[in-house]
Amino acid sequence: MNKCPRAGDTDGGPVRWSRRGFLGAASAAGCATLSLTTPAAQAAAPRSAVQGGGTGDTGNPLFSALDAKIETAMKAYAIPGAAVGVLWNGVEYVKGYGVTNVDHPVPVDGDTVFRVGSTTKTFTGTAVMRLVEQGKVELDAPVRRYLPDFTVADPFAAAHVTVRQLLDHSAGWLGDDYQDFGPGDDALARFVASMARLPQLNAPGKVFAYNNAALCVAGRIIEVVTGTTYEAAVRKLIIDPLGLDHSRFSSDEIVGFDVAASHDVVDGKAVLEPSFWLQPRSLAPTGGLMSSVRDQLSWARFHLGDGEAPDGTRLLSRASLQRMRSAPGPGGTLVVELDGMGVTWMLRPTAQGPRVVQHGGTWPGQISGFLMVPARGFALTLLTNSEGGTQLRNELFTDDWALDRFAGVTNLPAAAKVLSGEDLAPYEGRYLAQRIGDDGAVEDVVVELNRHDGRLRGTRTFRGSADADQVATEEEDSAADPTDEVGLAFYRTDFALDLAPDGTPVGTRSDFVRGPDGKVAWWRDHGRLYRRQVL
Repeated sequence: MNKCPRAGDTDGGPVRWSRRGFLGAASAAGCATLSLTTPAAQAAAPRSAVQGGGTGDTGNPLFSALDAKIETAMKAYAIPGAAVGVLWNGVEYVKGYGVTNVDHPVPVDGDTVFRVGSTTKTFTGTAVMRLVEQGKVELDAPVRRYLPDFTVADPFAAAHVTVRQLLDHSAGWLGDDYQDFGPGDDALARFVASMARLPQLNAPGKVFAYNNAALCVAGRIIEVVTGTTYEAAVRKLIIDPLGLDHSRFSSDEIVGFDVAASHDVVDGKAVLEPSFWLQPRSLAPTGGLMSSVRDQLSWARFHLGDGEAPDGTRLLSRASLQRMRSAPGPGGTLVVELDGMGVTWMLRPTAQGPRVVQHGGTWPGQISGFLMVPARGFALTLLTNSEGGTQLRNELFTDDWALDRFAGVTNLPAAAKVLSGEDLAPYEGRYLAQRIGDDGAVEDVVVELNRHDGRLRGTRTFRGSADADQVATEEEDSAADPTDEVGLAFYRTDFALDLAPDGTPVGTRSDFVRGPDGKVAWWRDHGRLYRRQVL
């Protein structure tokens, strides 16, 4: 059977949302986009010098082990194609694996174009930093300095939220807003105007909660300050100066490139799903970039460098690059534990001290990872073209396998505990999260958590539009709604390991957030806040 695909976007992959009202029809457009690999089209595409899949020291046992791990995972998780880029001890390693499309197979190489999802946010943040250095934007200025009419449901938040809070995911309003306002140049402006109804979950600057809508506001600021579209501004400020020739925002701009088609996993096999490719233009600043693994490695090299483009042009000062990955906002979890977010970068602690700087993205059928350890000069980026890519990304970016071998750092230790019923009681209950689909309809996710053998176990049910109070009290039969099992094992107060249905850890972490009264108010899963309901 088809599993319920992800319809959100985050580094670690969001909870699985219903596809009701999200991707819509128009899959024919996706088919047209992805049928780009004829010989004539390939000849027209700009290419880097190296073809055939890879560059770098292929005889190194670490890279051989990485190859073996990726190839094994591709078979196990039904991933038709993947590409990896590594920067390690001054050596660059770029390699493609498998094919772009199971129905029309073309080998993946370092220049194959994938959707990178939320790694786009780091391009948005870097563009803002360029405008900061030019004196056109201040990070701690209120958003209304640049967007005087900006509003969300809470008047205080609308008036006081700052640019920095947009970029460190502490703006505080509902963040999963995926409305589609068409392909026009006004799509982003219309999206931001529609945010007037977004409810405030917490005061600005107080709590980390992954916020796609906030990044769209940052993109709109870029448009207003530069007087052009978001996409044109980012190309001028970043993409073109860095020579990222395989990084684009519009499918019209990748005609002639080898493109990694999106795949679902059905009965353990990868199945082409063209409708997964489509993405609203209104979401460009939060997840719209398409790129190659070679370009993504160049992006890492820039952020680990001194701010100069390849031709010597200075794009940012070294101080601004460091500023992006320091002074984190509120912390918590986003698949892993976070010190907080810097300027669009996840800042992740390690047991040994050096900080991991990370992002990545999830879009249906396009799963990617991106991390750097600046103190070790290490970077790793991965692009995949299947829903199965989530498991491979967890193995390489969430667990310690790559970090330990290449950078000598590991996650903060976490040993699952068995707690008493009394200790678990404050966490039991019903939790609610919401998102807004591309058609503007509100969708709900209801999680029930109960004590079981010293841990928490329960269900997550995906529902269509409903009133939050009704969802909190209704007892109707929801058998027709998609449901997942949820399991949590605490390893310290308020922090838990996520469990598979069989009770084994899946490699990700979540946490509980307390309110001003000290009681549990939220469960934070994949960066999203689920409000605890008082029944």
